[in-house]
Amino acid sequence: MYKKMPSIKIFFIAIFCAFLTTSVFAKVSEITMSNLNKAFRGETNASHRYELFAEKADAEGYKQIAKLFRAVSMAESIHRNNHKAVILTLGGKPDVVEYDAVKVRTTRENLQVPVKGETYEKNVMYPNFIKQAKIDGVPEAVRTFTFSDNAEKQHEKLFEDALNNFGRNKPADYCINRITGATYAVNLNSQCPSGKCGSVEEYIRVKDSE
Repeated sequence: MYKKMPSIKIFFIAIFCAFLTTSVFAKVSEITMSNLNKAFRGETNASHRYELFAEKADAEGYKQIAKLFRAVSMAESIHRNNHKAVILTLGGKPDVVEYDAVKVRTTRENLQVPVKGETYEKNVMYPNFIKQAKIDGVPEAVRTFTFSDNAEKQHEKLFEDALNNFGRNKPADYCINRITGATYAVNLNSQCPSGKCGSVEEYIRVKDSE
């Protein structure tokens, strides 16, 4: 016969074990939650910064580059919203974001800013965030970070091409996937690519301002 443990002791042991389990998971997920908020702040500021750069490009007469800045700004806003949604899904609280001060220079100089920024995000920031989210076992974070990482690679190339061909940029529209923020340059008379659901309506098309 075993000696029956008093129910009060069982209760306290259960509470203690639950506390340990919760603490472990909270400690693990805290890193990814912090990364989500860092990404959320970064994409919010990037979207704002590119809007200001677009206004400057318009003012200087570089309509094609202004269109590119607006397209990437839209893509970054999609990433921002994705990160925010995951934070809320995981029971977190999105940071209150105050825009960083933006130095708006000439359009040529403004193009050099994202070339450096996008390189850091695709080579360092998002790969590290994805790795940590996998360690923490947070597939929602892996997904939103991967969407952003893939798009940043596209943005880097688009900005590099715009800078290398500055003053002789070919006319093009831009198609932004509503879910992933993937960004494609397309000929003016071409359709946006079909998305995963086989519909061009999955894309937002950025055209010349009326």
